[in-house]
Amino acid sequence: MRPAINPFGPLKPLDEALAELLAQARPLPGTDRIATMDADGRVLAQDCISALQVPPQDNSSMDGYALRCADVAAARLAQPTELPVELPISQRIAAGSAGEPLQPGSAARIFTGAPVPAGADAVLIQEDCEALAGAGLGRVRIHAMPRPGQWIRSAGEDIRRASVVLAAGTRLSPAGLGLAASIGLHQLEVARRPRVALFSTGDELVMPGAVPPAQMRPGAIYNSNRFFLRAMLLRLGCTVSDLGIVPDRRDATMQALQDASAAHDLILSSGGVSVGEEDHIKPAVEALGRLDLWQIAMKPGKPFAYGQVGPAHFMGLPGNPVSSFLTFALLVRPFVLRLQGALAVAPKALPATAHFAWPRADKRREFLRVRHNPAGGLELFGNQSSGVLTSATWGDGVVDNPAGQTIAPGDSVAFIAFSELLS
Repeated sequence: MRPAINPFGPLKPLDEALAELLAQARPLPGTDRIATMDADGRVLAQDCISALQVPPQDNSSMDGYALRCADVAAARLAQPTELPVELPISQRIAAGSAGEPLQPGSAARIFTGAPVPAGADAVLIQEDCEALAGAGLGRVRIHAMPRPGQWIRSAGEDIRRASVVLAAGTRLSPAGLGLAASIGLHQLEVARRPRVALFSTGDELVMPGAVPPAQMRPGAIYNSNRFFLRAMLLRLGCTVSDLGIVPDRRDATMQALQDASAAHDLILSSGGVSVGEEDHIKPAVEALGRLDLWQIAMKPGKPFAYGQVGPAHFMGLPGNPVSSFLTFALLVRPFVLRLQGALAVAPKALPATAHFAWPRADKRREFLRVRHNPAGGLELFGNQSSGVLTSATWGDGVVDNPAGQTIAPGDSVAFIAFSELLS
């Protein structure tokens, strides 16, 4: 008897699969010009170049007194004891106002963010000083010796004029929005949103709300994948067309694909990427375009499909919820970010300590659901099955465990937080 032919081919390493996908993910044409206030999560389409320096001039980083160090030193020499010494207060400078040049032998009351007056070379914090009543603005008694440059933020120390503050391909964060605003940018040029058509396949799927749990027919399951996939796409800045559940029929599958290809950049399906008699994705996509079926050397998650239907990219995810969740996070997410021109698309792994044993090495690269415990290590969810979605809500992230690798308590492991995979 001849051995059965594997229609997927040999196991493909995850990194190799991702590299092949990213090679197909050319940035989409077109950009949007939007308000900086609304640009969180979007990808910059052009460099942000500063037309000014930040801070624009030397300013105080603390509330206190601006003075000349030499004046304090001279006052110390003119009295029997070194400290404290007193100086008259010649002016008061608040943030948003400009002071006069500092009169020799005097101090200026100054507040955080206020410009340092010409002639001053240090700021003493108010905790090291004592305000005294007297003529004019009074005097200040100094209890500490200032050092040149102390508590002064130098002009341009944060941003230099004509420097690139945020580069094209940067995915904007709340801090990035603040940085753009700090150089006066009220609008930003960003990549346009990818248009994604999302559908599920499987006659066993039922939408929550359509049938009460007590009335579910044998073999039926609620469609959970559609909920988390849509949410993950929206977090990536996509516009999503939810095409619902496509019946397990060749004609229905082809019609859904053909309709979606005309107005979308990516078609994403969940389930139906196997090669069984009721799995119609493969022949439908092949009839309308092209398709590659891969077995990814990752666990959970193995079947994955990539192809094209007309001008649209197509990706098919496995049906098991954790497999679908992780293949999206590790393959689809980088692809969607690259469509927007993002440069950094890989999740960051950090070293962590395992407080569990994993004695069974697998030939595939494993992504084990874990969470931090009060002792500072990682504990393992008891059931690592690809169908147990509770593991993804219980955990803080996954351990990226290489193929053939066992884990003993105390071992250092590579931890990827869900916050890295879901943002």
